[in-house]
Amino acid sequence: MPAVDGALDEPVAVLRLEPRSRWSSGVPELWQRRELVFFFIWRDIKVRYKQTALGAAWAVLQPLVSMVVFSVFFGRLANVPSSGLPYPVFSLAALVPWSYFSSAVSTSASSMVSNANLIGKIYFPRLAAPVASVLGSLVDLGITMVVLFAVCIGYGYVPGVRALTLPLFVLVAVAAAFGIGSFLAALNVQYRDVRYVLPFLLQIWLLITPVAYPSSLVGEPWRTIYALNPMVGVVDGFRWALLDPTTPILATSLVSAASALVLLIGGVGWFRRQEQTFADVI
Repeated sequence: MPAVDGALDEPVAVLRLEPRSRWSSGVPELWQRRELVFFFIWRDIKVRYKQTALGAAWAVLQPLVSMVVFSVFFGRLANVPSSGLPYPVFSLAALVPWSYFSSAVSTSASSMVSNANLIGKIYFPRLAAPVASVLGSLVDLGITMVVLFAVCIGYGYVPGVRALTLPLFVLVAVAAAFGIGSFLAALNVQYRDVRYVLPFLLQIWLLITPVAYPSSLVGEPWRTIYALNPMVGVVDGFRWALLDPTTPILATSLVSAASALVLLIGGVGWFRRQEQTFADVI
């Protein structure tokens, strides 16, 4: 019995379990499970064009058909200025990054609901779903970029050294799409109205993005406020890199990049705050 009393007097080790912060457990956890992200990307790509007659050709047809419609109605009938550039290539240079942004936001916004069966059964980093949606849409962007280069060359605009800056503008579009998509994905778990509101919001966003018209129509001081739309800097950057080196884009690009970073931090932060309730609500 004394031995027992002596053993009880010894200090007892206490193991305390504390949750990691939302930020420290985000990116490292995704990197550890990167194979899962790649699987989601591959699955989304296959599902997107499953049982379609044209397959990945839809990624090319959408911006091309939009280019024809914009050229007829805005370029010829409405005589919208195009900074001295042929309107078809002027509009296509904007439609390519816009198509990526619209697709990435739409698919990432519905990513949690579309993976509801997995969320209720197993644990995986919830951010993997919107990440896969945003990165998977880059495949379509790569395809349409080839078409864009071909159209530019056909109109006599051979891409030069400035085209090497295109990945920077794509990165801004990716950050903006991921931030907005993550926010809407978390919101969509609680309120399924998002799927009805999102198409309307994207239509409005298209109108406030210089796709059908040049951003030069917006003068100061409104131009800086206008550039808070991250896609303004992306679209202007694409046109500058491929078509018109005289377009002033530095200030616009910096404002748009800063706006995209704010959207990224805010959207991911909101997603991480809400993700603990996904399995219960979805």
